[in-house]
Amino acid sequence: MNALFVANKPSGTSSNKFLSQIKRKYGVKSAGYSGTLDPFASGALIVGIGSYTRLFRYLELSPKVYEAVMWLGAISESGDNENISSVSLISPLNLNQIKAAASELLGEIEYVPPKYSAKHVNGKRAYELARSGEEFELAPAKMRVFEFDITGYSHPFLSFRASVSEGGYIRSLAQILAKKLDVNATLSALKRLSEGRFFYDNEKPLCIPDSLNLAQNEYLGDKSDIMLGKKLACDKFKNTNDGVYLVEFEEFFSIIEIKNAVVAYRLNKVEKC
Repeated sequence: MNALFVANKPSGTSSNKFLSQIKRKYGVKSAGYSGTLDPFASGALIVGIGSYTRLFRYLELSPKVYEAVMWLGAISESGDNENISSVSLISPLNLNQIKAAASELLGEIEYVPPKYSAKHVNGKRAYELARSGEEFELAPAKMRVFEFDITGYSHPFLSFRASVSEGGYIRSLAQILAKKLDVNATLSALKRLSEGRFFYDNEKPLCIPDSLNLAQNEYLGDKSDIMLGKKLACDKFKNTNDGVYLVEFEEFFSIIEIKNAVVAYRLNKVEKC
């Protein structure tokens, strides 16, 4: 079975555990996902089954859109509601002050990824080191914030919606806003609404040609050449310009790369679902 769709991960379970549930649901052994969601977070998770797990790299996953709630006055080492160490009562903030600070977040900003993240540090995940109590530092990174809107404020909870580039961390973004407001805060809820053009739609299978960030090309030779993985001549393609292309047939599709008039397979003969 091959399939590519957007699932809706619930809060309170890891992406890996949720994937195991998906495997049981569809009765498959081979499956994967793109874009890990933290256990406390919910929302859109792109899932590939079978050979379609090899398609993640060809999806345009930016911008990513999230809805989140900040708990003002709460302190958590992980920046979410899983490791809260203290909660202080603070005076309500001025909404105009909050919106002014939020407007300063637009554009490219530098941030330090949370230690409780999936970043790699010497071959290990940062969250593994953090949970074991090891000391380490993460290098600063950059993300682009396309939109940041305050959607509600019922003290001490501040809701917002943010659109960020791939690789951005909403927990870090929340900490930057908290610093601008001169308060402690942590996320009490986080939901990913979409990744690029992909959003949850009852696990409806995605149309592969429309979903991949690839131009289509046409092979003018015998399709059995590609079925058998034969060496392909550049002049047998309708478009001979350098690039990575989707080549689609009725029963299967392939992804090839043309570079300096030489054709190479990226993915060969992936059966359609």
